[in-house]
Amino acid sequence: MPGDFVVVDIETTGLSPRTSAITEIGAVILDSCGEKKETFQTLVNPRRPIPWSITRLTGIDDKMVQDAPTISEALPDFLEFLGDGKFVAHNASFDHSFLSLNARSLGHAFPKESICTRRLATRLFAEPRSKSLGALCCHFELRNDNAHRALSDAMVTADLFKIMLEKLYACDINEASDIIEFSIMSCAQARRRIH
Repeated sequence: MPGDFVVVDIETTGLSPRTSAITEIGAVILDSCGEKKETFQTLVNPRRPIPWSITRLTGIDDKMVQDAPTISEALPDFLEFLGDGKFVAHNASFDHSFLSLNARSLGHAFPKESICTRRLATRLFAEPRSKSLGALCCHFELRNDNAHRALSDAMVTADLFKIMLEKLYACDINEASDIIEFSIMSCAQARRRIH
């Protein structure tokens, strides 16, 4: 069995890690059985105005982050929380790109690999057709009372990932490296692997 997983979600001022900034980081540590152990949450001062469209989506506004730590202050605490855990996120390339770019610019190491629950869902589940976090939550009856806030999204992604782990383990896909390999297979290969 793999060690701990760290399920991560971030909120940002926009879509590009090069032109936008992180406004919130949320994460939860899961053990190899998918049980939640610890959580991490911090708002982050992006040192720029938050667009109204983002505030409307997340509820995070300029006033909320004015006294929050900057990314240079918040990131070391997050990296300590992440430790040697396996990085997991829904649309992992998004969260990973922001965090890794900031880590590198501040001189910190950051894990190269990530596990994407959206990619896994595409390979594991025929339904629902949409593999958005919201659609998967509805399908599996997972409650997300504070959608588009980092810790709430990380917690429900952890619940979803636990469902995935049970199916992966039942198919003898037990190691983190095997899970990553499975997630990057073509959908046809992946479905042959689990049937």
